[in-house]
Amino acid sequence: MVAVAAAPTREDFASMLEESFHKGNLEEGSVIKGTVVGIEKDLAVIDVGLKTEGRVPLREFTGPGRQNELKIGDTVEVYLERVENALGEAVLSRDKARREESWGKLEQAFKGNEKVSGIIFNQVKGGFTVDLDGAVAFLPRSQVDIRPIRDVTPLMNVPQPFQILKMDRRRGNIVVSRRTVLEETRAEQRQELVQNLEEGQVIDGVVKNITDYGAFVDLGGIDGLLHVTDIAWRRVNHPTEVLNIGQQVKVKIIKINHETHRISLGMKQLQADPWQGIEAKYPIGMRLKGRVTNITDYGAFVELEPGIEGLIHVSEMSWTKKNVHPGKIVSTSQEVEVQILEVDPVKRRISLGLKQTMRNPWEVFVEKYPPGSTVEGEVKNKTEFGLFLGLDGDIDGMVHLSDLDWKRPGEQVIDDYKKGDRVRAKVLDVDVEKERISLGVKQLQGDPFADAGDMKKGSVVTCEVTEIKESGIDVKLVGTDLVAFIKRSELARDREEQRPERFQVGQKVDARITQFDRRTHKVTVSIKALEVAEEKEAIAQYGSSDSGATLGDILGTALRRAGEKSDSKEDDDEKDDEE
Repeated sequence: MVAVAAAPTREDFASMLEESFHKGNLEEGSVIKGTVVGIEKDLAVIDVGLKTEGRVPLREFTGPGRQNELKIGDTVEVYLERVENALGEAVLSRDKARREESWGKLEQAFKGNEKVSGIIFNQVKGGFTVDLDGAVAFLPRSQVDIRPIRDVTPLMNVPQPFQILKMDRRRGNIVVSRRTVLEETRAEQRQELVQNLEEGQVIDGVVKNITDYGAFVDLGGIDGLLHVTDIAWRRVNHPTEVLNIGQQVKVKIIKINHETHRISLGMKQLQADPWQGIEAKYPIGMRLKGRVTNITDYGAFVELEPGIEGLIHVSEMSWTKKNVHPGKIVSTSQEVEVQILEVDPVKRRISLGLKQTMRNPWEVFVEKYPPGSTVEGEVKNKTEFGLFLGLDGDIDGMVHLSDLDWKRPGEQVIDDYKKGDRVRAKVLDVDVEKERISLGVKQLQGDPFADAGDMKKGSVVTCEVTEIKESGIDVKLVGTDLVAFIKRSELARDREEQRPERFQVGQKVDARITQFDRRTHKVTVSIKALEVAEEKEAIAQYGSSDSGATLGDILGTALRRAGEKSDSKEDDDEKDDEE
């Protein structure tokens, strides 16, 4: 008896179909191949070997740089998301297929540090999005170009190489750089171009960029720096005074750094050096006119000719304005007359003088007012040394404290003056080299020393007490205008009598002159010196204590005789008055 196999049920067919799916690698989440069997409006119908077809939007087959038309019969790769959806259709995606395929290639390129091709297709915050054949990457704005660029439109929708900086498949993040590729390419080009350049070579270039410190010149694929100081021999404050972007220039290669590929260029080196033979052209003492080009705290620069500048140091700008900023004496672009003071061709420096083109005001003053002349000036300042008077020629003269008054100390007299007062004075001395003028106010009055007669050191004079101080007394020499100060220690021979309070204002006392200098106008008197001298004279006339007479006897006799002479003198004076 032959057994008859049972007919397969619906469940058997389903399991067989599922098995066939697995055998054909038709697993959800994998990339499979399919055939385009139809195109409906904006959808492509694709057969991937399942019981039903899947539909994929046509836009997924196009994109930046991909405009190929899809035709029936084309074989395409798609991503199987689900075998069957609620409508009984396979859920397919061309974008995800391309993304899966692209990620695999990108990971290999990232590991091998290889460049990848991509298309910038959109702008987002902080940068741009790049299509890397299905995978979307982020391009930071700083990584677009070597230098910042304002308009990125020409770079969009154009296939170009990128370098992957970072990628994370789990998060779906990719960061790329176009700048890195350009720098590598540029470095290779620079290396090749630098090898063909030599120092001293003259080459044509185009001004590519201008900065405050110079201009970058394109030498045909490689840039060189033309520093502002190498544009011209004359002073150039900013490169835009001479150059414009896009301008063609002829430059000389000054220096090449083969390690950094930096090239220094010069334009002035193609012109004759104006400093050649400069000493013969500008001899010391020569006067000429120039234009002020720059003003600093320490002086002003003057252009004598294109490429030749000299410095007027602040100390050589004015005879009288010593502590004034140069900008208050000259102004930029002003034409001034200067004198050559020093020329240094090695350091390329010329020292100029502005004040030397004008007469020294102290020389002019001494010609007009020689010592002994009388001048009048305004009190400009009062110091601990004396008064400063403003004189002709915008210069000052000083009246020292000791030259204010014959009778009173200068410290007291100076309080009688205030700023703005007009004061007459006598010119005592003019030192042109040191720029000093000495004046005297008291010299306009009579010189009391001229009326002092035959007074000299050792003379006995009568003094009138004018003021009593703790340290001594002020006195006036009777019959003259001379005044003196007697210190406490010079008031008496005996210490007990050296008391200023024992004197009274108006009292007359005799004293001995201990110093009398007509040149310095100094006179010093001492009561103590007179007593000591009288004691010596008495001892000499009346004997000594060794002869039996005591010191008291000797002094008593001397004092009696001195009193008798004094009485006799007073009688004579009274008789003269009666006559």
